[in-house]
Amino acid sequence: MKYNPDQLIVALDVPDALAGLKLAEQIGDDVSFYKIGLGMLTGGGLALANELKQEHGKRIFLDMKLFDISATIEAAVRGLAQFDLDFLTVHGDPHVVRAAKEGAGGKDMKILAVTILTSLDRADLDAAQIKDGNIPDLVVERAGRAFEAGADGVIASPQEAAIIRALPEAQGRLIVTPGVRPVGADIGDQKRIATPAQAIKDGADHIVVGRPVWQSPDPRGAAQAIQAELASPQAKRPNR
Repeated sequence: MKYNPDQLIVALDVPDALAGLKLAEQIGDDVSFYKIGLGMLTGGGLALANELKQEHGKRIFLDMKLFDISATIEAAVRGLAQFDLDFLTVHGDPHVVRAAKEGAGGKDMKILAVTILTSLDRADLDAAQIKDGNIPDLVVERAGRAFEAGADGVIASPQEAAIIRALPEAQGRLIVTPGVRPVGADIGDQKRIATPAQAIKDGADHIVVGRPVWQSPDPRGAAQAIQAELASPQAKRPNR
């Protein structure tokens, strides 16, 4: 099987940039792609992103899940695009995606649209007054609209990766899946999960794993085990 080490993105959901840098150094060359989220923004997240990118040669996924009026989104993304990042998340509403693409201004940074957060289930959507329908159908609808608006890819749970991959609009687009847990790992606050191999087999291009790596007493060993699973026959898609 052709193996892509960039398939694993480790989420640096730690308190600050110093802890994030220490974790990346512990893991070493076994991981080449890191996610920095909103929780670390005030803890030096952008500085860490720049250091990992420029000094350590890592790829960076900035997970901001931006949502605002079009002009604000465009301005924010234009500023972030100067950091030479690889992925940036925005909410999947078409006006947000279009504005983000404008702000990216032809840079290599990929705009990824959030469909429905993997920590939510139908009861959560009801509480938020989101329209009726089962989650997979709503995710596919949001993904299709985001692709039409120009998104380079989408964020979706592993359970929806296969149906999104089957969309004609998904041709050549990225599917990135959080909510991935190795067998036996604590699922935490995630509600729609799969194993690393299953997520890739079902159509994901990249998986995002956080706590099973950074909460492990041996983060490097945990990352190596996930990479080995991604390289196994169990992660092979039927058409590959």
